[in-house]
Order: sequence, then structure tokens, then C-alpha cells
Amino acid sequence: MKKVLVVVDMQKDFIDGALGTKEAEAIVDKVAKVIRTFDGDVVFTRDTHFDNYLETQEGRNLPVPHCIKDTDGWQIDKKLTSLRPDSEQVFDKTTFGSTQLAAYLETHKDLERITLVGLCTDICVISNALLLKATMPEVEIEVVEACCAGVTPQSHNNALEAMKMCQIKVV
Repeated sequence: MKKVLVVVDMQKDFIDGALGTKEAEAIVDKVAKVIRTFDGDVVFTRDTHFDNYLETQEGRNLPVPHCIKDTDGWQIDKKLTSLRPDSEQVFDKTTFGSTQLAAYLETHKDLERITLVGLCTDICVISNALLLKATMPEVEIEVVEACCAGVTPQSHNNALEAMKMCQIKVV
């Protein structure tokens, strides 16, 4: 494994569900194209919450139930799952960044580049990019700008600028 594509939280609730945006809807086909043409392994993260979401710190700060396990909103977009071989990894995560993903990728000593796409640029994409950069500082980390969307266009752009400052390549 020399290159890995991480598809972050491309789930119904973030695309056209509880927290969906027109910007998120606009990247689905672009993400599908990247998955189809990517020369390397593809892994997915899936934001995962439970019925007690509103009682969690995140739920108190963002009181919009979303990505509740086993609901339609929790599912990865069908256009993307149809491109995913059964052998590829899906990391369910209950926080913005996935320590499981970082631990999994860290075991691959020949890893040269990690590419991230997905939602939301300003929350989970940046959290995972920074976590991966901290875990594997010598691996090139890049984010595909046109295949990400934030909560707002401004927060998307702010996150991209912050990642650039942390030596994460924005392409």
C-alpha cells in the first residue's frame, strides 16, 4: 500500500439529510470519479452516533441528531458504496477524527501519500488530516479541495487555509 484515499463521512445526513448542503450534494459525483480513478487503496470513515446523541458533548453543541447508527442518514451514499469492494475498510467513528483509521494506516510502513476527500472540510476532514499528519509526519497528506464541502463556503475555505499552514497539501 503506497497510496490511500480516505473518503470522509460521505453519508446521507451530511449530503441531503439533517445537515446536508447544496455544496455537499455538488461533490458526490466528483468523489465518485476520484474513487473510480484512484490508483491505490480506498477506505471510508462513517460518522456514527447513537440514540443518546443529544446527551453527548457534541449533541449539546450541535443539537441536530444525525448519523444515528443503522438509520438511512448514517448510510454512505449509494453512488459511492457501489464503487466500494467489500474488502475495503469502513471506520465507524464517534468523534471528528478516527484514531482507528490512524492506527490502521500507521501499520503500513510503505505508505507514501494519503489523500482525503469528503465532508465536512471544517470539522471531520480537517480533524482526520491533522490526526494523520501528527501520527505520520513524513507521509504526504493531501486534500482534494473540489471533493470537499464545509458547513459553509467560508468555513470550508478557512479549513483549507489552516491545513495548508500545517503542511497538508491542498490540490
